[in-house]
Amino acid sequence: MQLVVLRDRHHPARQIDVCEAAARAVVALLDDPRAAEGGPWYASVRRWNDNRIRKLVRRADGKRWDDVQLLDGVTMTQDAPALDGSVDFGPAAVRAFVPAPVRPLPKALDKLQVSGTHFPDVGTSSSAGAVVTVEINPGIEITTGKAAAQCGHAAQIARERMDDGTLRRWREDGFRVHVLTPDPEQWRREGRPVSITDAGFTELDGPTETTRASW
Repeated sequence: MQLVVLRDRHHPARQIDVCEAAARAVVALLDDPRAAEGGPWYASVRRWNDNRIRKLVRRADGKRWDDVQLLDGVTMTQDAPALDGSVDFGPAAVRAFVPAPVRPLPKALDKLQVSGTHFPDVGTSSSAGAVVTVEINPGIEITTGKAAAQCGHAAQIARERMDDGTLRRWREDGFRVHVLTPDPEQWRREGRPVSITDAGFTELDGPTETTRASW
């Protein structure tokens, strides 16, 4: 699954808002009626979900961002909170695309940069009261792109495992998630219903637990 993050050079989004928007976009696409049995996206989603649920995060701005909106997918946008200080952070916007083979990709996606996607890592989540909480391993250092993909993984598995009533509440809440980084002791001491282990092919050195989810 390809994810594309809007990058505004003048008013960048915060990393935490990007991670939350990415998780919401992934779940919204999987929950979309077009991804259900009988829908036009069903076969592609089913084929991908039956294998390794790899996600690649790219970035785009300007016309390139507009161009990818024409491809099948779901875009989620959320505003940054008002923070004290002179920095004006922009909204986070992420589009998740219907899963497809890495090659060949549509030209609008293929020309977008994958590696080195960094956004300002400042502040905390403003998604108070969200149904799902996603925790990021405090002992790892990863790019915003990697963190967004891992939060998307955690949210996806949470959707698969939760009961129908909880999923209904989450859907009604727009699939908001609360992303946080716990302190190391809390991470070591407490488990969660969902645990995501990255294979370690890119930024991490070997299999590493990256995120957890609870509801």
